[in-house]
Amino acid sequence: MIETKLKTRQISGVNWQGLKTLIEKEISRFIIVYTQTIVAPVVTTLMFYTVFALAFGGVARSVGGTPYLLFLAPGLLMMSMVQNAFANTSSSLVISKVQGNIVDLLMPPLSAGELLTGFLLGGVLRGLVVGIAAGIVIALFVPLSIYSIGAVIAYSILGTMMLSAMGIAAGIWSQKFDHIAAVTNFVITPLTFLSGTFYAMSTLPPFWQFLGHYNPFFYMIDGFRYGFIGHSEGDLAFGMGLLILINIMLVSLCYLMLSSGYKIKS
Repeated sequence: MIETKLKTRQISGVNWQGLKTLIEKEISRFIIVYTQTIVAPVVTTLMFYTVFALAFGGVARSVGGTPYLLFLAPGLLMMSMVQNAFANTSSSLVISKVQGNIVDLLMPPLSAGELLTGFLLGGVLRGLVVGIAAGIVIALFVPLSIYSIGAVIAYSILGTMMLSAMGIAAGIWSQKFDHIAAVTNFVITPLTFLSGTFYAMSTLPPFWQFLGHYNPFFYMIDGFRYGFIGHSEGDLAFGMGLLILINIMLVSLCYLMLSSGYKIKS
């Protein structure tokens, strides 16, 4: 009989194997049920596009010299990306809590930074996959062209990362699905719909324009739209700086929540 001696695995620095496994887990969560996590959001985006294109004048209307159909499409793509990024990270944590297997995430030798990175990348990747798929479908109906690939990539990453971090914070805070639904209905959806996704901010009364420029979602949509049509309503440098600052603050908050075990270790 051969005896096997098990040795304690020494991990120094980053636990790359554990991080890789966590990222694969987060990706497989939405790939396995792709009809719900990818196909359904694409269909929803197309429905929004059809309804608002018809309701707001379709090909007969333009916004700042840009055909409305071309103005509308980038905003819808960004809206779909960020909402799905939020859904991926928040649902991952809440499901683990509800099913009682959150311990499977806490027991492995993964630091707070590694857990945070794994969740963030999972949310960002789902958002980007949905955005690319929705963009391909919408391109069948409107001639999308890219004016600045750098702006498209930068705002895609900043936007999905911001909502992924918000999803992590909301998922850690929430104890059940009703809490996540409340955050989605009373925070994410209003900020998205009031961001200039479906309209030009310049068409609003001065008071609402003033409030709109304090909405970080506006700069996310505006910068992403600039990447396609080459026109923006806000200050691109200020908007990108603001999104970077918010991302740093949200990631720091999530790190503190994970490292302290807030509502996940008690």
